[in-house]
Amino acid sequence: MATKNLSAYDLNSVPDGKEMKFGIVVSEWNYEITGALAQGAMDTLKKHGVDENNIMVNHVPGSFELTLGGQFFAEYSDVDAIILLGCVIQGETRHFDFICQGVAKGATDLNIKYNIPVIFGLLTTDNQQQALDRAGGRLGNKGDEAAVTAIKMVALQISFENGINKE
Repeated sequence: MATKNLSAYDLNSVPDGKEMKFGIVVSEWNYEITGALAQGAMDTLKKHGVDENNIMVNHVPGSFELTLGGQFFAEYSDVDAIILLGCVIQGETRHFDFICQGVAKGATDLNIKYNIPVIFGLLTTDNQQQALDRAGGRLGNKGDEAAVTAIKMVALQISFENGINKE
């Protein structure tokens, strides 16, 4: 169980995002949660200098569709990173396991195939309250964390492309 606020981080540790462009894919399923995650991600990107016009948001029906939505961004846009936001709440069947594993594998595959950061922002909780706690509740907003991760990963990729991290 998370014991810290997901939205707490050192502001100075995040690079300036003013030249960066992001795609956000948001699941419509559990939209009370995913909408809050998306808002957190957008607010955090803007807080770190990303122009609102450089944040594109698309919705998909459910969490399983997040990776195809991410692939569309990778293939048909010029984004620097893609943030996948969804929420799967444990039920009585193994459906939860299949969806979570599929999205995790799909996000990993997108990272490798397209050589751009694809950020896994899928909440995988036991119940609705845990999801609410992580979507702007007492544990902050996982969307904030996903946005910070995206900015840092774009900056890391740029540093490698510019030869800064080569030895």
